[in-house]
Amino acid sequence: MIYETFFRTELDRLRAEGRYRIFADLERHVGAFPNATHVNGRKRRRVTVWCSNDYLGMGQHPTVLAAMHEALDRCGAGAGGTRNIAGTNHYHVMLERELADLHGKESALLFTSGYVSNWASLATLASRIPKCVVVSDASNHASMIEGIRHSRAECRIFKHNDTADLRRVLSEIDPDRPKLIAFESVYSMDGDIAPIAEICDIADEFRAMTYLDEVHAVGLYGPRGGGISDREGLSHRLTVIEGTLAKGFGVVGGYIAGSAALCDFIRSFASGFIFTTALPPSVAAGAVASIRHLKTSGLERAQQQRRVAQVRERLSELGLPHLENPSHIVPVMVNDAVMCKRVCDMLLERHDIYVQPINYPTVPVGTERLRLTPSPAHSDADIDHFIAALDSVWTELGLDRTETHGDDALPALDVGVLRQAQLASGPRALHHAPQFTAGLARAPEIGGTASQGPLARLLARLLPSRVYG
Repeated sequence: MIYETFFRTELDRLRAEGRYRIFADLERHVGAFPNATHVNGRKRRRVTVWCSNDYLGMGQHPTVLAAMHEALDRCGAGAGGTRNIAGTNHYHVMLERELADLHGKESALLFTSGYVSNWASLATLASRIPKCVVVSDASNHASMIEGIRHSRAECRIFKHNDTADLRRVLSEIDPDRPKLIAFESVYSMDGDIAPIAEICDIADEFRAMTYLDEVHAVGLYGPRGGGISDREGLSHRLTVIEGTLAKGFGVVGGYIAGSAALCDFIRSFASGFIFTTALPPSVAAGAVASIRHLKTSGLERAQQQRRVAQVRERLSELGLPHLENPSHIVPVMVNDAVMCKRVCDMLLERHDIYVQPINYPTVPVGTERLRLTPSPAHSDADIDHFIAALDSVWTELGLDRTETHGDDALPALDVGVLRQAQLASGPRALHHAPQFTAGLARAPEIGGTASQGPLARLLARLLPSRVYG
């Protein structure tokens, strides 16, 4: 094999399918979010960002920045090692205490990212608990899927947010086997929210542990920013709550919260914790300041919800198709990879608006979209400019305008089924085959003319042969 030729050929295929990703070179403006400078060669232009995961703008909050400066001046740049070898700084200890308090748990444990916290925690729990069966929501994030896969434990999938199917799956498992239900609170691409109380009821009935990913909810929901479980008064019913410091809290890092014994167990056995350098003290200090602020301030959350409602209303007025959901995520559906990228390119080049196209493998082929995240920092003028620009681009490209729709209007290719099938191997891949192949019956309806032709060929190439065909 000529390796370089193989690499280039695969990249050319991505470009032909409209799925090649180009990173925007952005320089954010502290004190002026969501504005940034877009650097393209020697050209620099001011743009407005509409897809940031710094949901509340805490990455520029004066209290957070002051705490980080103070820690940097006091402790220096890096942590100096792993947590086990000289890398545990007092700021880490304070941060873990704040996180435990945020979720009403005995303890918490820091990781370098939300991806790592999911991967390491799920892999450790599922591999170390004898005969553990993981019961996973079909739309779980790739980090959760990879952690489960890495554990080599038996994994059963239940239909997305479907408690009846969850009950069915659990009823088929030996009652004496340990079980772990893994799911998210807010699902990042469709913005829907899990029925946490009902899942906890079923978990109690079948004596299962619960693992809840609150990555897209911490800081944003609940009286103190503890997420959907905090808002609904359910934190005490969950075995593990996992979250991030990189979204609502505006910094970087991941964590879990649970009992003292569980967190100590993960600390002692998870390779993803043991063998990596700890977060810099300045990052931990900034996270502490952000969490403390959002525990007492609801202003950012309230303003964000107002901005989300404004954007949704304006989109609906113009018939710009977006998924209705109860969260802060606003998916504007294009349903074609090539057209989705064209929309984003035109918004950037003509209107100085930055939105990243969302395509496969983040979402299934035929459900490409713009993922809008209105923030407290977006102004009325920002919204006016964005809506006018999107309306103009939509008209020029001749894209369909429809009424706001819910999940029933999505194509039959389920987000989670497709993603988990692609990442899975062996028996897990076979597990997804019936649901996946059933969705292909509606393939001609998905994505418009640009994706009808290559859809089946693309999926056949990307998915394991045991799933497709």
